[in-house]
Amino acid sequence: MSETLEHFFQRLDAEQVRFEKKLPPKAAAHQLVDELFNLLFPVQCNDPKPARLQYAILKHDLEQLLLPVSSNQDPAKVSEAFFRRLPAVHDALIEDAEAILQFDPAATCLEEVIATYPGFQAISVYRIAHCLHQLQVPLLPRVFSEYVHGKTGIDIHPSASIGRAFFIDHGTGVVIGATAVIGNNVKLYQGVTLGALHVDKSLADIKRHPTIEDNCIIYANSTILGGETVVGHSSVIGGNAWLTSSVQPYSIVLHQPQVKVRTKPFEEPINFII
Repeated sequence: MSETLEHFFQRLDAEQVRFEKKLPPKAAAHQLVDELFNLLFPVQCNDPKPARLQYAILKHDLEQLLLPVSSNQDPAKVSEAFFRRLPAVHDALIEDAEAILQFDPAATCLEEVIATYPGFQAISVYRIAHCLHQLQVPLLPRVFSEYVHGKTGIDIHPSASIGRAFFIDHGTGVVIGATAVIGNNVKLYQGVTLGALHVDKSLADIKRHPTIEDNCIIYANSTILGGETVVGHSSVIGGNAWLTSSVQPYSIVLHQPQVKVRTKPFEEPINFII
């Protein structure tokens, strides 16, 4: 016999209470991460408050978001620890922005990079979320990362390890998995995937995603898979490459297209409709 609507609504109400006790409200989380960005980089803020006043407000807001997710932690202590780490996060992000400015000929100034580059926005939220992840905060880092994923099309898991002077150009479709390790001065282009060879729940505690060493460039739509896959330092991975095994430092990996020159017209036109 099917469930009555009245029982169904009662069940939904009970589930709502259960979720409210475990999940931070998304709208408040989204607002907080935007305000944290504006605290670090007030280039887009119309009426910036003094930094110390913003700190007091944001520390309180973070504590409120931590209440439903940090059952075994003191939200006030976690929030205080997060803000103690924020100067280092800011320094790392300045290095990221300077790397983008130095490498991209289209960038005219640091303010342009900070205010308009989706890659920089995604890296900024990643570094904030990663800081919370290191403090063993559950759920909230993923809420932050999925928010910027929706805005930029760049999916960086908060637990990934990323070094200094990181540059994502264009960015749409970039995926960086949870156990990926990226060194310093690495550049990624749109559509790059640093993923796993297999998807299985039993692999949750195993390194599933590749390691990219220092000074590598990975061009558009390349896919690099596997926890044991290491791209040696100073390597270049060409566009559309498919890589599931390690390469030595200073390697160049190219996807070679096959080109055939026709000597006569095709009997039937190549006209695919998708």
